[in-house]
Amino acid sequence: MYIVKHRKIFYILSVILIGFSIFSITKYGLNLGIDFKGGSIVEVRYENMNSATSTGAVATSTVGATTTGATVTTESIKASLESLKIGESVIRQAGTDGFIIRTKALSEVERQQIVKALGGEVKRFDSVGPVLGQELQGKAIWSIVLVLLAIIIFITYAFRGVSKPISSWKYGVVAIVALFHDVIVPMGIFSYLGRAGGYEIDALFVTALLVILGFSIHDTIVVFDRTRENLKNFAFGTSSCKKSFEEIVGLSVSQTIARSINTSLTTMLALVALYVFGPTTTENFSLALILGIAVGTYSSIFIGSPLLVTWQKWQEKKRS
Repeated sequence: MYIVKHRKIFYILSVILIGFSIFSITKYGLNLGIDFKGGSIVEVRYENMNSATSTGAVATSTVGATTTGATVTTESIKASLESLKIGESVIRQAGTDGFIIRTKALSEVERQQIVKALGGEVKRFDSVGPVLGQELQGKAIWSIVLVLLAIIIFITYAFRGVSKPISSWKYGVVAIVALFHDVIVPMGIFSYLGRAGGYEIDALFVTALLVILGFSIHDTIVVFDRTRENLKNFAFGTSSCKKSFEEIVGLSVSQTIARSINTSLTTMLALVALYVFGPTTTENFSLALILGIAVGTYSSIFIGSPLLVTWQKWQEKKRS
């Protein structure tokens, strides 16, 4: 009941998060990866490499014209790439023994030149043309839109028997508002991280968003379903056990909050382990899921159900 009673506090926090996210996306934009804008990505690792920091690291392989035992840094790799005249490149350290290089879409000859210039062990090479990237970008947007549309239709149908004091379609609208919250906040954080740390929006990030939508709506529906059951028990019972809609929603949230938090924490523990110990290729994916599940759990408990109460009170005020 505390959550529903003090819902304005949580609304303010969500407005701050959404405001930050919109500001970040507007100011910095989204750092799209090669999946969407085309290009090539090379991951190279060096054996017996000491702690690879900005001050340099010693590798047993060669970089450009350097010899065995030379110091390998992002600057030395960048110098080697500039000598090949392949255009602008982005270099990011990957773990303690390697680097990830992103460039324009490379031909086979250019790829071989880079591999020879970098030395070390090339662990990964991917290349996506700009046309394919634009096509994937369009499909990603449509997939999210269709998922949201399917969710609102499903909730409207599932809660078709609930008409008082809130119509069934309003449950769907509230769920979509909460899902918008769950999508925009991770995107805003990644927009900022893309500016500050080079994090990119790739196909795996879109996959993470779809997983977040499913996870979040599952939590929201659990609370809504408990609200529907409590409406049957307390809203239309005898006068001695009747409760207001606000009290029923507060009771429903209290009955499901432990389940929601425990489920999310269990999932996030596995994701944190994947982020810390997993390969570089899954870092963005696991981080997006960690952020999204945390935000989704928050919205399911503190935003979705309280919005039903706010809407119901607004209806009563409008009638009066």
